[in-house]
Amino acid sequence: MQKVYAKIRPSGNHGRRFLWNILHLIFSIWYYLHGLVNAIESLLISSGLFQRYKSLDISKVRYLAVVIDSEEALNTLKVLELLRWLQAIGLKHVCLYDTQGLLKISKEALALWLESERMSNETTSEPLEQKCMSVDVLSFSDGKHAVAKATNFLLKKHYLGADTEKKTNLTESDMTDALGATGYGGADPDLMLVYGPARCHMGFPAWRLRYTEIVHMGPLKSMKFGALIKAIHRFTMVHQNYDLEYQIENEIGYCGLVLTKGFTVHEMIHCVHKNNILAAEEH
Repeated sequence: MQKVYAKIRPSGNHGRRFLWNILHLIFSIWYYLHGLVNAIESLLISSGLFQRYKSLDISKVRYLAVVIDSEEALNTLKVLELLRWLQAIGLKHVCLYDTQGLLKISKEALALWLESERMSNETTSEPLEQKCMSVDVLSFSDGKHAVAKATNFLLKKHYLGADTEKKTNLTESDMTDALGATGYGGADPDLMLVYGPARCHMGFPAWRLRYTEIVHMGPLKSMKFGALIKAIHRFTMVHQNYDLEYQIENEIGYCGLVLTKGFTVHEMIHCVHKNNILAAEEH
């Protein structure tokens, strides 16, 4: 019996391996064809053959966030090319973000490019206001500093020296006001474009993503102008309805945490206060 099982078992392994190879081949062909179709569509959009993409309502994209994977953020030329495309489309306010802050290292090059663009605009007959684009650069450390300063602000304002029996139950608006008072408020992006392998915001400040539409664009090295136009056009054509009560109850919290009914801003302040006391006792 053991001899018969020993003969059947290898054939079963070969069968599973063959099935796996077939599935891998099918999915590889599907992804290749999908990428080919997208590349052809992007080329046609860039050439202007599709009439519906020629007119974009840029007024709906008042603030655009671009999240770039840190490994690809080192490619400054690609980042500059992307900024040129965004400016050509007519966007006014753009925020660049990467986790490790590598874009901040290239901030001088980006500033020089913006200055050269402004100088070139002055020589044209078109108004400067139609070409000017402001660019903000953020990293993951900005979010950490923002939460720390806002929490200390709330701690000093509502808890230190206050009556313990009359402590205020903090709300989302209190945290928003604290972030604004410490200089870390900022506008909420209407649209976020993510360039990289991960399909997430990569640690972008969560309190600025309350109503943001997030679109994954693939690797930065293979970015296409047509795909950019398509993503912005699709966003401008969608009618969005916001349920404020639902949004507040299910708000994605600060520090990347979820503020559910079991975890409130009040408890976060209490934890920070306790840590400050422990740190003071150690010194």
